Amino acid sequence: MTTNPSTHTSEVAAPRPQFAKSAPKAFRALVALDAAAREGLDPALVELVQIRASHLNHCAYCLHLHTGDARKAGESEDRLHMVAVWREARHFFTGREQAALALTDAVTLVAGAGVPDDVHAEAAACFDERELSQLLALICTINTWNRVALATGKVAGTDER
Repeated sequence: MTTNPSTHTSEVAAPRPQFAKSAPKAFRALVALDAAAREGLDPALVELVQIRASHLNHCAYCLHLHTGDARKAGESEDRLHMVAVWREARHFFTGREQAALALTDAVTLVAGAGVPDDVHAEAAACFDERELSQLLALICTINTWNRVALATGKVAGTDER
């Protein structure tokens, strides 16, 4: 019998770790970084960035959480539907939001081409140095949350925050 090398499941899957319980100090540090990263950023922009990174990382758990949070914050369904294709639907987003989404794409997919100078320059033109640093911290944080959720088998539609 041949097996598909891209699947890593066994007959009996080992239980996934409960990150918050198993590594409470690391979990609390990540929560603190998340809170610090958001400081001074527009809450709508925060959700757009988190939604975009979650799309790119295929993290259904985080995507569900952040689209729900964005709706509660008053985000429109039209804009939520367009985040995945923001480059083809730029008119739904401000120039500042586009710059943040482009930076999110570059940092999330950093292994592909790094962060191109033009992407950084556009973000730097839209955000002051402090905001740009906060945005970078936010992008790094959601990428970490995505990886934790995927590695621990979080299920979309549940909210275990």
